[in-house]
Amino acid sequence: MPFAALDAALAAFAVGAALAVRPWRMVYGTGPPWVWVVAWATLPVLWCLDRQLGVALPPPLSGAALLVLLTGWPLAVLACVPMAILMGVCGALDALDALHRMVWLGIVPATAALALGAATRRWLPRHVAVYVLGRSFLGTGVCVWIARALAGTLVAPTLGADAGIAHLMLALAEAGTTGAIATLLVAQRPDVLATYSDRLYLPARGAPR
Repeated sequence: MPFAALDAALAAFAVGAALAVRPWRMVYGTGPPWVWVVAWATLPVLWCLDRQLGVALPPPLSGAALLVLLTGWPLAVLACVPMAILMGVCGALDALDALHRMVWLGIVPATAALALGAATRRWLPRHVAVYVLGRSFLGTGVCVWIARALAGTLVAPTLGADAGIAHLMLALAEAGTTGAIATLLVAQRPDVLATYSDRLYLPARGAPR
């Protein structure tokens, strides 16, 4: 597979950086939120759906931005490793294909989501609408589109001239899904979002957690 060395280098750097901050400490004793567990268990199926169905189609969802919203970038990156192993064992993918999808469906969009989240906190007002619409909805769409555009076509045969349209449509679909989930959680269970706090986004009403 082309660019296998690049995939391996990106994966090694990201996983090493994630391990260095020991992110499991934040969920020690209680474990990650149940929404995160459900998403993490579902994503390996979606990432190799083309092989399971025996048809050429791009994976419908990345899910990495949602994982970042729920538990932060380090745990999202580390979660990609067992997903890649599971795809290799059960998803009819060879090791290089599983690595490629782990990087471009998981690590790259997760890293883009981290950068965009930092940018929104730095340059945009700290308001709940900014978190929901800016970071969760529009931010997810931008991050996923960038990752898919950089990776090119993830499965063979290529999508040809329709690749750009397909990447854009899939990014918009994921933006809607992630934005809807984040909106529901902000309204009902904000405590499961590691990247959200009433103290930051609703300062008049919130209290430090």
